[in-house]
Amino acid sequence: MSLFKELKRRNVLRVGAAYIVVAWLVIQIVETIFPAFGFGDAAVRIVTIVFVIGLIPTLILSWAFEITPEGVKKEKDVDRSQSITTHTGKKLDRMIMVILALALGYFAIDKFVLSESREASIAEQARQEGRSDAFVESFGNKSIAVLPFVNMSDDASNEYFSDGISEELLNLLAKIPELRVISRTSAFSYKGKDIKLSEVARELNVAHILEGSVRKAGNQVRITVQLIEARSDSHLWSETYDRTLDNIFEIQDEIASEVVAQLKITLLGDAPTANETDPQAYPLYLQGKYFNNLRGKDNLARAEVAYKKSLEIDPEYGPAWTGLANTYRNQADNLFRNYDTGMALAREANELALSIDDTLALAWANQCYIQGYYEWNWSAAETSCKNALKLEPGNLDVVKGAAVLKIMFGQHDKAITLLKTAIQLDPLGFSQLNSIGHSYMMTGQFNLAEDSFRQLLDVNPVNQRARANLAAALLLAGRPEDALEEIDRVTSGSWRQFDKALILTSLGRTGEAELFIEYFLEEHALDGHHKIAQYHAWRGDTDAAFEALERSLEAEQKVLAFILSEPILIRLNDDPRWPVFLEKIGLRDAWETMQPEYGGPSS
Repeated sequence: MSLFKELKRRNVLRVGAAYIVVAWLVIQIVETIFPAFGFGDAAVRIVTIVFVIGLIPTLILSWAFEITPEGVKKEKDVDRSQSITTHTGKKLDRMIMVILALALGYFAIDKFVLSESREASIAEQARQEGRSDAFVESFGNKSIAVLPFVNMSDDASNEYFSDGISEELLNLLAKIPELRVISRTSAFSYKGKDIKLSEVARELNVAHILEGSVRKAGNQVRITVQLIEARSDSHLWSETYDRTLDNIFEIQDEIASEVVAQLKITLLGDAPTANETDPQAYPLYLQGKYFNNLRGKDNLARAEVAYKKSLEIDPEYGPAWTGLANTYRNQADNLFRNYDTGMALAREANELALSIDDTLALAWANQCYIQGYYEWNWSAAETSCKNALKLEPGNLDVVKGAAVLKIMFGQHDKAITLLKTAIQLDPLGFSQLNSIGHSYMMTGQFNLAEDSFRQLLDVNPVNQRARANLAAALLLAGRPEDALEEIDRVTSGSWRQFDKALILTSLGRTGEAELFIEYFLEEHALDGHHKIAQYHAWRGDTDAAFEALERSLEAEQKVLAFILSEPILIRLNDDPRWPVFLEKIGLRDAWETMQPEYGGPSS
C-alpha cells in the first residue's frame, strides 16, 4: 500500500486538517479576546507557537494509535478486520465541517459586527490621544503645508504681517480634523530658501502646498495665494484678494473654504472661521505673535507690548490674551522675569482668555501646562488637556502639551503615541525627538531611544542636549564605555558634569565621579537637588537620595513634576518612603497605575 493511502486509511490527513482548522479558529478568537484582558501580542504569539509545535506530535500520534470500541490502541495491535477507521474518518469529516461553519460564522461576526465597534473605539482613542500613526496615514492626500507668505510691502518691517497671515491660515486649517496640517516650526523652516516645492512636500510628507504673498499699504491689503498639488507640481487653485483690513477675516475664511473644496474634504462639522477683532487691533496682535516666536529677552518684551496695545483696542479678543499668557510663560521659563510673578501673570491672562472664549484650544493647552507643571493641580491639568485635544487634535502645541502631561503621569506608552503624532505634524522639529527618546528610555526601549537621538544628531550635530541624552541611553542600556565617549563630546550644557559622574560611577571610577559631582554642585548648589538625588539612587544610597529629594521639595523645584519620568529613580520605587514622597506632590495615584517595569509599584 502506498504511503498516501496509508495516511488516508489511518485518518492522519483528516486529523491534520481538523487540527489546522481548530488552531486557526482559536488563534483568531485569542487575537480578539486577549487584548481585553491586558494580554499583548506576545501572548498571541505564544499561543500560535504552541499550536505550530503541537502539529507534528499530533500527526505522529494519529499514525501510531487508533481509536477502537475498547479505547485507544497502538495501530499495530488492531485487527484490520475489526478496524473502525472508516467510521472514525466520517466523524472527523463532520467535525471539520462543523468547525469550518463556526469559523465562517466567527468571520462574519468579526467582519460585520465586531469590526465596526472596534474601529470606532480605535478612532476615538486616536482622537483623544493625538492620533496614532495609522490614523495619520488615513488622511491620504488630505495633507498640507502652509509656507510663509512673502512680504511684498514696500516697508520691510511689515514682515510680521505676512508671517502672521500665514500662521493664522495654518492655525485655521489645523482646526479641520479631516486635514493633516504641518506645524509652523517645520513649514517656516523653508522661509527665504530657494527649494523646489516637490522637495518640500517630500521632506514634510504632504500632498499639497499653500503659498502666497502679502502686500500691505496703510489700510489696504493685497493677498495672493495658490494651492499646489506637490507631487505633480500642478496648480489646483489661485486667487488674489484686494481688500481693506476690515475684510481680513473674510479673506482667511474664504481661503480655508476653498482649500476644503479643492481637496474634496468632507467635513464632519461646520467649517472653522477666524476669530475676529478690531481691524486696528489685529496687526498689533500679529506683531505680538511674530516677536513671541522669535524668543529672546528683547523680542518677548516687544511681544508683551504689542499684545497689550492690541488688547487696549479690543479687550475682548481671546487669542490676544492667550498670546500674552504664552509670552509671560516664556519670560518666566527663561528667567527674563521673576518666575512666580511671570507664571501668575500667565495664569491671569489665560483665565481671561477662557472666560471670553472657552473654545480656544491653545488657551486650554496653556492652562494644562500652568496647572500641571506650575501648580501641581493634576486633575485640573488633565481636564484642560482633554479640552484642548477635543477642540484641536491636529494642533502641534496641543498634542505636545498632552504628551508632556502623560510624561508627568508616567504614562509613557500614551506619551509615545502622542509624540509620534507630533513628529508627523512637525517632521523637522527637534523637541519631540528628544522627548520620545526619553520616553523610550523610560520604557526600557533603549535601542529606539538611541535611534531617536542619533536621528536628531544627524540633522543637528551640535545639539548638545541630544548628545547628552544619547549618552544617558547608552548608560542605561549597559554600555558605559560608549556613554563616556558621547558625554566627552558634549561641550556645553549645565548638567554634563552630573552625566559624567553617573558614567564614571558605572565604570568603577568613583573617585573621579565624586570630583565631577563637586564641580556640578559648584554651579548648582541651590537648584541641583533633584539631580543629586538621582546620583545617590544610581550609587544605591537610598537614604541620601531621599534627603536630596526632600531638599528639592523644600526649594519648591518645579522640575519634580517630572519625577515619574526619571529612569534612574525607578530604583527607589520599592522603598516605603517613595509613595509617601509622591503623595506630597500629588503624584501617588499616577504612580500606582504605572507598570512595575516602568517604575510603578511591584505587585
